[in-house]
Amino acid sequence: MDPKSTPLLTITPLKPSEIPPEETIIAEATKLVEDSLTWKSGKSFFNNSVKTIYRPKGPGDGAPWYARISEHTPQEATFDQFWDKLAHDKPINEKQFIHEIQKVTKVKELSPTSSIWTMYYTFTPPVAPRVFTAVQVIHLSETTPRTGYIVSLAIDLSSQEDEELQKLEEKGIKGRYVSVERIVELENGNTEWRMATSSTPGGSIPNFIVESTMAKKIAAVSFFFFSNNIRYQQHLPLIDIQDVPQFLKWFHSLPN
Repeated sequence: MDPKSTPLLTITPLKPSEIPPEETIIAEATKLVEDSLTWKSGKSFFNNSVKTIYRPKGPGDGAPWYARISEHTPQEATFDQFWDKLAHDKPINEKQFIHEIQKVTKVKELSPTSSIWTMYYTFTPPVAPRVFTAVQVIHLSETTPRTGYIVSLAIDLSSQEDEELQKLEEKGIKGRYVSVERIVELENGNTEWRMATSSTPGGSIPNFIVESTMAKKIAAVSFFFFSNNIRYQQHLPLIDIQDVPQFLKWFHSLPN
């Protein structure tokens, strides 16, 4: 991959040997969040508690970008509680409340703040299982306002040099995603949770996938699947709004 021609935050996968320094990843994530302040507004959900925004596919992008933003009181979850569950073993935690995730494996720990994970998803037939492998990098700033980043970049383990790591992946269609999550402690004591993502599920998705029941299930996975609307010749994004209430429900079910 030529870093001069391809943005870092894209669905184009990296080999483990191509993963850039963590400070570079976080710097790019910060720029993306700042850029998202100018994205177009989408629909709001759950009594306007979860807002969505989007950016069309641009030069170097493999897919469009979509994001959700929500604000949470300390009674829902404090900044420290969000950081604990989102930054530490995030894929393992997600498996507890996203039922489509069947298996999570830590492929390799690169540093205390960076690890490669592979996640195996199953869906209602005829959608085949998907495998998503990504490196997740976390960064916490204790300066006011306290801010935490969780960044995921798509990883390709198909090279001969990564043969042993590839054995840890399940069999299934390879999907790719890149995501940036930011939590920030607001002056009023609340926590803003912002997630932006761009992705491809790989393979082909049947047109009827846009039916509401399946849409909600796929939306909960925090990825974007697309179905080609033949009549209007446009792509319909299924946004990731369900993971907010699912996360909070799971969090409040945990022992104190």
